[in-house]
Amino acid sequence: MSPTQDLLFELGTEELPPLALQRLSQALSRGFLEGLERANLTHGPVQPFAAPRRLGLLIRDCQTRQADREIERRGPAVAAAFDAEGKPTKAAEGFARSCGTEVAGLARVETDKGAWLAYRVREVGRPTAELLPGIADEALAGLPIPKRMRWGDSDAQFVRPVHWLLFLLGDEVVPCTLLDASADRLTYGHRFHHPQAITVFNPGDYADLLGNLGHVVPAFDERRQRIRQQVVRMAETLGGEPDLDDDLLDEVTALNEWPVPIAASFEERFLEVPHEALVLTMKQNQKYFPLFDADGRLMNHFVTIANIDSPKPELIRAGNERVVRPRLADAMFFWEQDGKGQLEDHVDGLRQVVFQQQLGTLYDKSERVAKLAAYIAIDIGGDPRLARRAGLLSRCDLLTQMVYEFPEMQGVMGRYQARRDGEPDEVCQAMEEFYLPRFSGDELPRSRTGIAVSLAEKLDTLVGIFGIGQRPTGDKDPFALRRAALGALRILREHSLPLELPTLLEKAADQLADRVTESGVAEAVYAFMLERLRGLYGELGVEHDLFQAVLEVQPPVVADFDRRISAVAAFRDLPEAAALAAANKRIRNILRKADEAIPSGVDTRRFTDPEERHLHGRVIAMATEVTPMLENGDYEGALKALAGLREPVDAFFDRVMVMAEDPEVRRNRLALLQELSGLFLGVADISALHS
Repeated sequence: MSPTQDLLFELGTEELPPLALQRLSQALSRGFLEGLERANLTHGPVQPFAAPRRLGLLIRDCQTRQADREIERRGPAVAAAFDAEGKPTKAAEGFARSCGTEVAGLARVETDKGAWLAYRVREVGRPTAELLPGIADEALAGLPIPKRMRWGDSDAQFVRPVHWLLFLLGDEVVPCTLLDASADRLTYGHRFHHPQAITVFNPGDYADLLGNLGHVVPAFDERRQRIRQQVVRMAETLGGEPDLDDDLLDEVTALNEWPVPIAASFEERFLEVPHEALVLTMKQNQKYFPLFDADGRLMNHFVTIANIDSPKPELIRAGNERVVRPRLADAMFFWEQDGKGQLEDHVDGLRQVVFQQQLGTLYDKSERVAKLAAYIAIDIGGDPRLARRAGLLSRCDLLTQMVYEFPEMQGVMGRYQARRDGEPDEVCQAMEEFYLPRFSGDELPRSRTGIAVSLAEKLDTLVGIFGIGQRPTGDKDPFALRRAALGALRILREHSLPLELPTLLEKAADQLADRVTESGVAEAVYAFMLERLRGLYGELGVEHDLFQAVLEVQPPVVADFDRRISAVAAFRDLPEAAALAAANKRIRNILRKADEAIPSGVDTRRFTDPEERHLHGRVIAMATEVTPMLENGDYEGALKALAGLREPVDAFFDRVMVMAEDPEVRRNRLALLQELSGLFLGVADISALHS
């Protein structure tokens, strides 16, 4: 076993882009480790480092030299390497020259496919220190940097100017120059607390030296955890609960080397503004952590993280309070200005905003959504008047000054403004629910009006965009139709809505009839949504064949689809399932291949065998038993009852020739199988199930 040493690499730069810091660190570690693997160098645990002014990693127990290895090159077959007189052919001589030897110096290798000429050489392993510069250079070149920059008169290119390179293998510097920086054993501490060089003699001392002397916490995860704890403790002293948004926490971690918490506040009068707007400006613009009281109400306090341990923290606090005040004042101004009118005042303004050239303005779309939402509301027990009102007002907040300044407030501002206008509570709630779900796993609308409007919006978009021939292709989906389809399916499924999806799509298509150019658009959207439904069930762990069994009967109600999935899953666990699935597969094949008209009913006078008579009797009795179950949606009970047909079905196929020579007997038996198949198809096509 070769000796090992710890390896330390650090690239010192100007402040790195905070949103890209983690991605760069992960890519650097991945590229470095891949390089070591290609060089056949073993190593121990890896600790990445990522801070605003540095990227690095510590690799424990890195092999200091490649192991020697035997290399074998296979040449031509012996039969082709020598002529009839045993003299080397041109193929053998050419192979020997390429290996730098004579034919006599080649070995012979016996395989199950014959004998071959081969060249064997022992390759002596190279020192790791010689390989590391190339490994590091490739890792840096492979970082995901969309646009690289140059600095000074250097030809080097990186995401930010490079100032130093620390590169150690054990206690020795790895001699090299990367990005115009020469390797050394020096790092640098905090820009203000310790700007002087820090000498690192042992890679394992790096983090402690920076932390204790340099006022830098180089490990991203450690710094992130420290910030979280600091914010929580500071919030507790103020009697609040912080908004520890993961993305904000990551960004603040990427902005600070030596985090110090500072508590600050703003005037209580700003709390009259919708809290979402205040939170948005504090988090997005200022990178502050807002605080909430025990009842979930926004407090006029926040926590900011300073990148310096100042002897006068009150100055930092005052500076942050001074900076945030104009932004909060702007939010209050927009809120007050918007309050001088009502949402309804913006309806006519929607006529001036184009949704899509062929599909009309936002006013046109709002009108369609309002009509479709009213239609949906009736079927789900909602109030069609409220649904129509909500649909008409749903986009009006887009024309408010608040949403113009804070686009993320769309929907939220609609809810606040509708409440200020005195609209019914359910209409107010629907203003925000209109956009739900916004992403995978997001919450769904809850009110009947919100459900109706959200569903109508998504279906109108799907049918409209499909209708003008701009359906998604590959990874291109500019109108987010996949997201719209999944959102609509989740609403239909998780709320168990009694709505027939094909009917809704036809209704949406009728409203767009004078605008769409494609034919069969409702059917195309339905097929598209069924594929999204397949993916949705796949994420839930439902096997492909189980989904396919239900898909074959295409139940129009998505909630009904869900109940059938559960029923077939339960049926598959029964001992009779495999035999009945095989029998149904056989039945479907027989019926599919039948090239004659099959009677609509069974004629008992045509029976010639007791097994077909017995099966028919059981089918009639079973139809009487399961029909009420199917009507009530008790698909699991129906399939459990149908499992009792296994014995007569097996007996029928064991003793009865379906394709009898007598055409009347044959057609009658086909009619019996058709009735039997129809019973199972009342739930699903179980012939699609795999054994």
